[in-house]
Amino acid sequence: MTLDVEFVRSQFPAFAEPSLQGQAFFENAGGSYTCAPVIARLERYYRQRKVQPYAPYEASRLAGDEMDEARARLAAMLGVASDEVSFGPSTTANTYVLAQAVRKWMEPGDAIIVTNQDHEANSGPWRRLADEGFEVREWKVDPDTGMLDPEDLETLLDERVRLVCFPHCSNVIGAINPVVAITALAHAAGAFVCVDGVSYAPHGLPDVGGMGPDIYLFSAYKTYGPHQGIMVIRRELGNLLPNQAHYFNADTLYKRFTPAGPDHAQVAASAGMADYVDDLAAHHGITGEASARAVGVHDLMRAHEVTLLQPLLDYLKDRNSVRLLGPDRAEDRAPTVAVALNRPGEEAATELAKHGIMAGGGDFYAVRPLTAMGIDPAQGVLRLSFVHYTSRDEIDKLLTALDDIL
Repeated sequence: MTLDVEFVRSQFPAFAEPSLQGQAFFENAGGSYTCAPVIARLERYYRQRKVQPYAPYEASRLAGDEMDEARARLAAMLGVASDEVSFGPSTTANTYVLAQAVRKWMEPGDAIIVTNQDHEANSGPWRRLADEGFEVREWKVDPDTGMLDPEDLETLLDERVRLVCFPHCSNVIGAINPVVAITALAHAAGAFVCVDGVSYAPHGLPDVGGMGPDIYLFSAYKTYGPHQGIMVIRRELGNLLPNQAHYFNADTLYKRFTPAGPDHAQVAASAGMADYVDDLAAHHGITGEASARAVGVHDLMRAHEVTLLQPLLDYLKDRNSVRLLGPDRAEDRAPTVAVALNRPGEEAATELAKHGIMAGGGDFYAVRPLTAMGIDPAQGVLRLSFVHYTSRDEIDKLLTALDDIL
């Protein structure tokens, strides 16, 4: 089975938008196009349901039902319980709130492990725990490859470590880290696990329940939805951490780590993400429970991306004028491809824009991994990122444009 890209693109109004015609979008790691079901639900909510939810009158009942639907359906696709899924304003904000909870939970002498492969959102808040007297240990990348070696993690683990934080996939290295194996190592040492999935989830919703981490974070606006941060917090850890919300919400797991009230409309619209996955599953004949449908769609997306990614990697790895960050095998990475040039990445992105290529240049809040690899963050990298709705013609257009600017 192969992904029907024509059908996929028909589900995204951006591809029919006149102002975007002739433009190939290669900065999806910064935020994806929004799918039609999300837009429809968001518009309907603002037109018909823009009232305080969960009251007895009809518009309010429907508003609350749609919010609950989003949580329940996404949880089923992620393989976790409905109350283990929380919404917040962004993944950065969600991580900060979680770090405050962990700060109150940890005891003198406790340690936490972070990496220097992360986006700063899953690094900075945890590192600040050092200001509270806790030990912060750094799991370092290989400076040549940017990769994390699980054997290096083993040397950092002991009975004092309470939490291990790492990315499912770096937003500049692109390598897919072995979440199941790393989680097993941490759990065997008695530590909990927090995975930043922001750069992986756009390439197919992960089976969080099957992988086993205690916290999994990702962003809805990068997974074809509204601007929300979605966090899975498994019940065992969620009930151990102190409540960060209003005291009367302490007994509701999905409210414990949302200090402010949720954005009702955007939470409700997030059900459109589940609609989209189900639409893809139905179109491609994928059946079964929600988690099975999500896995099937994930595999379709990944197979399409791998096919398109390898020619780009082959093109870049053979050029002496660029340094390709991360693996050069498409199977080992996400289609988030950063290259260091002999000039600022933003300058190269500006030149690509003249060729109808929408890409990005800079440090992408990944200052630590770039510095670890000897790349000046001020110069940054050129980042070319795509997802399953990218077409082969767009890849060809990108390669032609790269020929002109490199």
